[in-house]
Amino acid sequence: MSKLYEDSKLKIFSLSSNPKLAEEIANKVGVPLGKSSVTHFSDGEIQISIEESIRGCHVYVVQSTSGPVNSNLMELLIMIDALKRASAATINIVMPYYGYARQDRKARSREPITAKLVADLIEKAGATRAIMIDLHAPQIQGFFDMPIDHLTGVPLLAEHFKKHS
Repeated sequence: MSKLYEDSKLKIFSLSSNPKLAEEIANKVGVPLGKSSVTHFSDGEIQISIEESIRGCHVYVVQSTSGPVNSNLMELLIMIDALKRASAATINIVMPYYGYARQDRKARSREPITAKLVADLIEKAGATRAIMIDLHAPQIQGFFDMPIDHLTGVPLLAEHFKKHS
């Protein structure tokens, strides 16, 4: 692990959807993965505990809202709320997959725009910024009032296939 950010106020946490990715990011950045736990009550409710002080820290949470979409989304929302209540300075979401992105418009009357609802929930929970990769529809960025960094993996994939074909 690099010692680039050893004494900083930077914290990186992982939830259930992408633990290996979060670990790789933490190793590249040079910080240990944040200490937290995700447990479930007997009725299936999610409980999250932050197991270290994050007061005044700039926190990054790595979590996709891929399948199981609803469970991963709830984990993310509960984690954001826990971090906010623990006085994180900023709460940055690293979301490789944005669930409900295909519901970015009303295809027919009386349909919800669920991608906007998810954006509202993430912001209401307390997130201050998000990093997203290859959104289904780039206009989803406009559903948020907070900064969104929309990255694309296409150049990296193209380069990989050029080298290995």
